[in-house]
Amino acid sequence: MASEVPEDILMQVFAALDVPDLVRAGSVCSAWHGAYTSLCNLGRWKQPQTPCLLYTAKSRGESAGCLYSLAEKKSYTLALPDPPIRRMHFLGSAYGWIIAADERSELHLLNPITGDQIALPSVTTFEYVTPVYDENGAVKEYSSYCALPGSCGPWTYGLHKLRDRFFHKVFLSSDPSTGDYIVAAIHNTRFRLSFARNGDDCWTPLPPHHFFADCVFKDGLMYAVTTKGAIHVFDFSGPTVKQKVVLGKMRDYSFQRVYIVQTPCGDLLQVWSDIDSIPENESVSEDSETDALEEDDDFSEPEWSSDYEPHRHYCIPFKLYRVDLAANKLVETSSLGENVLFIGQSQTVCLNAQEHPQLKANHIYFTDTDEYITVRKNMTRDIGVLSLCDNSKEKITSPQIWSNWPSPMWITPNPRKMNSAGEKSAEGTD
Repeated sequence: MASEVPEDILMQVFAALDVPDLVRAGSVCSAWHGAYTSLCNLGRWKQPQTPCLLYTAKSRGESAGCLYSLAEKKSYTLALPDPPIRRMHFLGSAYGWIIAADERSELHLLNPITGDQIALPSVTTFEYVTPVYDENGAVKEYSSYCALPGSCGPWTYGLHKLRDRFFHKVFLSSDPSTGDYIVAAIHNTRFRLSFARNGDDCWTPLPPHHFFADCVFKDGLMYAVTTKGAIHVFDFSGPTVKQKVVLGKMRDYSFQRVYIVQTPCGDLLQVWSDIDSIPENESVSEDSETDALEEDDDFSEPEWSSDYEPHRHYCIPFKLYRVDLAANKLVETSSLGENVLFIGQSQTVCLNAQEHPQLKANHIYFTDTDEYITVRKNMTRDIGVLSLCDNSKEKITSPQIWSNWPSPMWITPNPRKMNSAGEKSAEGTD
């Protein structure tokens, strides 16, 4: 019988499963659940997990997160703790955790598989964010800058509006389940960097450089790329953060999006995405939801005119460059070979397709990072798979299964719990 299999044998078998199968195995009986729990607590699974698309759907309710498995081509629904995930703004993901801002613009770490959640230091501890109090001493809004200090502000923002104007992208150095991690955020003004370690009660600004676009942690260091292709390296190992520029700017303009990623062989890549127009008849989804657009009646920054509609763009094609730090240059390449890229609001990831046979080699899996993403929240999200062989693009699913807000992003499922309490489970959906 299944319950008579020794736990150590069960753990060896479970370690080779992808997360959906692992969760299902853990629900068979109490003995299998015990093996599943032990495996998750110890983090001993061996199977490289395939990224999934994290999204929400109005039909699933306010507190349900959904995962679309690229490996199984199937969706799963996850019951998640408060605050409701459909009211969150997704700002990043790594190691199976998402970083999201709630309706007070406060940041949280959340593992959708386990339900574990960590509150990060208050948004009011960021440089250039000042709380504004009501007559009872409660924070009623924030004073900050949307981009540049001085003549461009500060503006006042409602509690839930600051997150749309202030944050750009957030990163993790390691798995928070281990208890030792650093969170880094790119934010306004001028796309600066701040960080917080596990246990900090405030955000610490990094040296005053500007216009960062993406970050990757490599060999204990954080490599941050600017919109002009320069790379700054930050060393957090000492009592004070050390910083140096290891690659100068590669261009004099910044009309492309820039990503940085480490390949499976250890090289660094820069990925530049051109911005092209999307056909007008593709700019609105049948899944658009009227409740995704909220009036800015608690926001003092000058508004777009009533008839203004941002011109919709999508990112295609992508240009790849191998970073040669010794020669202080970028080397253009046209192929990923056997590798696969995941690009979007999540931390940029490069995987080997031979370890993930469900994925397509020399392809880029991308989600939307349009600059107007928080201005028109019911706009269609550009999500798909791009072949670097011929620049052809295909959809992840058809018809669209996700709501347009919060904008979906990639996540690599992580079943490791911070403790043994409160397991969450996933249930299959049609």
